[in-house]
Amino acid sequence: MRPIFRITAVMSVALAVSACDQTSSADVDRALDGVNVIDETNLNDIMMTVADADEAVVYFRRAVQDHPDRIDLRRGLAASLVRARMNTEAVSQWRRVVAHPDSTDQDLVDFAGALIRTNDWDEAETQLDLVPPTFETYERYRLEAMVADSNQEWDRADSFYETAVGLTMRPAGVLNNWGFSRLTRGDHEAAERLFMEAINYDPSLFTAKNNLVLARASRGQYTLPLVQMTQIERAQLLHTMALAAIRRGDVDIGRGLLEDAIDTHPQHFEAAVRALQTLET
Repeated sequence: MRPIFRITAVMSVALAVSACDQTSSADVDRALDGVNVIDETNLNDIMMTVADADEAVVYFRRAVQDHPDRIDLRRGLAASLVRARMNTEAVSQWRRVVAHPDSTDQDLVDFAGALIRTNDWDEAETQLDLVPPTFETYERYRLEAMVADSNQEWDRADSFYETAVGLTMRPAGVLNNWGFSRLTRGDHEAAERLFMEAINYDPSLFTAKNNLVLARASRGQYTLPLVQMTQIERAQLLHTMALAAIRRGDVDIGRGLLEDAIDTHPQHFEAAVRALQTLET
């Protein structure tokens, strides 16, 4: 009896497995589809953020060809094109995204950002006007400030810049933009203060350091600010200061600053050498 029981048990298990295979294959397929969706979502996020920009463009172009109606893939393509600095094509893709019935307010903001990159300020302003006032994000107000700057609406620009600064934990970039706005208006002291604040938030932001030197040199202050800088940055800032001095008519000071820049740079400083040769001839 014992062998018969053992065979019966094995057959019962086999039949159960067979029945399970027949009845749950669809469930298994659906479960695997779910895993694929999760993996694809993670891959899309990686491609949009940390992957090489050109590789991301290739990836999303292929994905959009396979699934032309999926807004998430078209959005990924548009964002990747911006990262790759293919701004004209990015505008075309963002236009398709915002025309999709499932588009969001964030899509309008991103579309406006792409338009600004192609210098289409009027349409960028039109797209931002479509964003409801309740949609308050750092990126939205940063772009609003830039558009107001382009229209020379200084009070609105200052208000938008201030709002944008309060909506981010990393305000260095927008503080630098705000400082440059002040510099173009001739408000050098406010510009210097904003550049310094930007550098305090991000000591590696060379653009703010360069702008700070420009602001100081435009007032005849030809000494480097007390900020953290590498030897190469020091040489580059001396070069910037020299050119600003020459533009103001302080040619001898500019010549001396160019010589300092050449001596300071750890390698051959072609731009400064060329500027000095031009000045001497």
